[in-house]
Amino acid sequence: MADKIPDLHAEVRAGTGKGAARTARRNGMVPGVVYGGGADPVALQLDFNKLLTRLRKGRFMSTLFNLKVEGHDDVRVICRGVQRHVVKDLPTHIDLLRLKRTSRVNIFIPVEFINEDECKALKTGGAILTVVRNEVEMNVLAGDIPDHITVDLTGRTMGDVIHISDVTLPNGATPVIADRDFVIANIAAPKVLAADDEDDEAAEVEADAVPTTDDAEGDKA
Repeated sequence: MADKIPDLHAEVRAGTGKGAARTARRNGMVPGVVYGGGADPVALQLDFNKLLTRLRKGRFMSTLFNLKVEGHDDVRVICRGVQRHVVKDLPTHIDLLRLKRTSRVNIFIPVEFINEDECKALKTGGAILTVVRNEVEMNVLAGDIPDHITVDLTGRTMGDVIHISDVTLPNGATPVIADRDFVIANIAAPKVLAADDEDDEAAEVEADAVPTTDDAEGDKA
């Protein structure tokens, strides 16, 4: 299970409203608010450059953070909204939601593939593991977030398609997309082999299209 949740540093923002927000932005900060969790909302501000770096890494909205604010206890939060400048597309405000350990949250979990050496198609058959999803959005407990989802390749054969239903999921974790059995990966034939098969099929079609000697003589008659 995940034992290291990334820290998100913030400061308490003096004042609220548009004036205080503009002052924060002039000082290189992004105004925001943290709310929920049975406590009063707190106006915050975050360093613009550090926040922008986090946003550009991706998955910010589905990452659980440990919010650190001087004078306040650390609390787990998830982002529930980022307002952006309509022209520059830069962050202008951020909304954070406090979570209890028993809260459930949607978050992307990385997929890890193991035992490739136990898959003959991959080890000696020249097959290729084609990963369709290297992470899956899961609904999990905030206090029990898995590091990864494990896909065991032992005994897999050429042409196998691995669906989410084929994977043993961590306790308490369920896919957010629950109404269809989506594909995680497949074990595909080598491209050269696949191309040879296509060439053979094309040659067979071409051969069928060429008239035989008997057919040609019959046409002349």
